Amino acid sequence: MTNLDSKEDIEKLDKGGILKSIELIPDQFTQAWKEIEESKLPTGASVTQNVVICGMGGSALGGRAVDSVVYGRARVPIEVFNEYKIPNYVNSDSFVIISSYSGNTEETLSCAKLALTKGAKIFGITTGGKLAEFLKRNKLAAYVFNPKYNPSGQPRMGLGYSIAAIYALLIKCGLVRYSNEKEHIVFTLKKYIDEYNVNIPENGNLAKTFARKLLHKVVILMASEHLVGVTHGFANQLNENSKTFSTTFDLPEANHHLIEGLRFPAKAKDLLSFLFMESKHYTPEVQKRYPITKEVFKINGYPSLGYVTSSEDAILEIFEVLVFGSFVSFYLAMLNGVDPTPIPWVDYFKAQLVR
Repeated sequence: MTNLDSKEDIEKLDKGGILKSIELIPDQFTQAWKEIEESKLPTGASVTQNVVICGMGGSALGGRAVDSVVYGRARVPIEVFNEYKIPNYVNSDSFVIISSYSGNTEETLSCAKLALTKGAKIFGITTGGKLAEFLKRNKLAAYVFNPKYNPSGQPRMGLGYSIAAIYALLIKCGLVRYSNEKEHIVFTLKKYIDEYNVNIPENGNLAKTFARKLLHKVVILMASEHLVGVTHGFANQLNENSKTFSTTFDLPEANHHLIEGLRFPAKAKDLLSFLFMESKHYTPEVQKRYPITKEVFKINGYPSLGYVTSSEDAILEIFEVLVFGSFVSFYLAMLNGVDPTPIPWVDYFKAQLVR
């Protein structure tokens, strides 16, 4: 088993450079924010009636996180869509953001074509591929970026790009109220990277501690309100980086059904571990549910852990959890003895689709 305090052991296993991509998230964020500020907007974007963000997998995680970031500050409805189709309500008054890191995601390309036929205002975010060609051919506004701060090349590790690009774009369009938090976000990213990086020993490193506690477990993540989107990203990274089964539930919704599903099969108690993302910025009604939910799990014989955020602002907590989740998934990959970069089954699946 890999020694989490040994940079040499980690470098031997991390052949694709996932750790470096995590360390460069602040640079990703800064690059994308600056370049979006210099980008050209589609005509009429500031007077749109709704926003639809289309993306899949790692390319959708930025949209999910931003949807949480702008909760309560957006002046129009925002919806993240992970389908081949777009909502029926999309029309010429809609602003559709098409996000595909590679530019070759077939579901997202399908959405781009449908948005064009509906006359929607379109903005693309990509590194190239077929999407970049589509945007150029149809003279559509786009942010085609050089992912120089994501050496792993994996979309899920380029969240600094996708979150900053979508967030800055919505602000530039005047669709989201801005509170000058950019520098605070970058500071928060750097702060928690310093706290959870490899050079911090396991006995003082929460990300390493949690990874070890989650080893050989099916990880069920629980979150609420502004942390739901980024926690979904955490689960994705556990799937792809750690090669570990993980999914999410949100409170209070899970209190209405999940807690009745704890009896069978009995063997589930040996496999499942629940990780609660706890925040003092949740509404009081939601905060009250966390200890009661954990008590129900304990009575039913299920282990649970709680990560209590420490950021002083709800928005900053999102970026704290982004870093924490990235490191936990990375360290769990190390404990599992796998290189976190390759995603052979995703690649296999895509290859079968085009046969």
